[in-house]
Amino acid sequence: MHKQPDLQDIRSAHQRIRPYILKTPVLTCTALNRMVGAKLFFKCENFQKGGAFKFRGACNAIFSLSDEEASHGVVTHSSGNHAAALALAASKRGIAARIVMPSTAPPIKIAAVKGYGGIITFCEPSQESREHTAEKIVKESGAILIHSYNDYRIIAGQGSSALELLEEIQDLDFILAPLGGGGLLSGTAVAAKGLNPKIKVIGCEPKNADDAYRSIKAGHIIPSDYPNTIADGLRTSLGDKTFPIIRDLVDEILLATEEEIITAMRHIFERMKIVAEPSAAVPLAVLLSNQLDVAGKKVGVILSGGNVDFSGFFEALR
Repeated sequence: MHKQPDLQDIRSAHQRIRPYILKTPVLTCTALNRMVGAKLFFKCENFQKGGAFKFRGACNAIFSLSDEEASHGVVTHSSGNHAAALALAASKRGIAARIVMPSTAPPIKIAAVKGYGGIITFCEPSQESREHTAEKIVKESGAILIHSYNDYRIIAGQGSSALELLEEIQDLDFILAPLGGGGLLSGTAVAAKGLNPKIKVIGCEPKNADDAYRSIKAGHIIPSDYPNTIADGLRTSLGDKTFPIIRDLVDEILLATEEEIITAMRHIFERMKIVAEPSAAVPLAVLLSNQLDVAGKKVGVILSGGNVDFSGFFEALR
């Protein structure tokens, strides 16, 4: 896909990936509604295959390839959910997925990629090393590079989550999504504004990784500078494809502190009885901090994933 996706592109992506993805449930929680003073509708991508929304975009990218392109396999560099999602999506098409991962990647993520049949190449834990190693594999193998978020096929696939939510709950006043590299928020904004131009789309970012917030204010991309946040999925910088979509379609970017993110995780865990990774808890953290006037409104929340490293999970909730 060579142009910025529109609603029709997201509908097409949804049709393409429907045989492979799960249509995740939309859950409500009376206790959280009371805390926020609004009706909350959580789109539970923590139940998606691979444990996160990333499988949607990965599937769309993989199944958009021509047979000739697919025959060479795919490559990406990722230490997180995209790595596992791409390996799983590639296995569904029966093609090779070469994944460049930093040597410092969490063992749980490495195990997931291996479990889905991904071929891992380890590199130094720097962006430069990741990109250089991936480019080397592309040159040697002819594999197609699929970026984790700065790719229109990925963005269109991620937008299918909001499409499902808005078709199920049609009169939402707000929709909130986490914001890291911007693939999920971009797709969410395109789907939401395409279906209902009056809906307010809110990006939710950790205060300790507020590069997107600063980028939109400045009018140009300010790269993320080794941010220290528990929301490890949101440490990436905006890309040249996600930045203009977010600039043009997202109404506001709001920030959550580390303490607010951990408190939101605890509430999801204790009140909803489900597991959300720190990145997924950021929108609820924003809502609980009363930065947004949602009193009496209907609010959609993309609960982006549930891939938690349990070795540190209960420690964080103390």
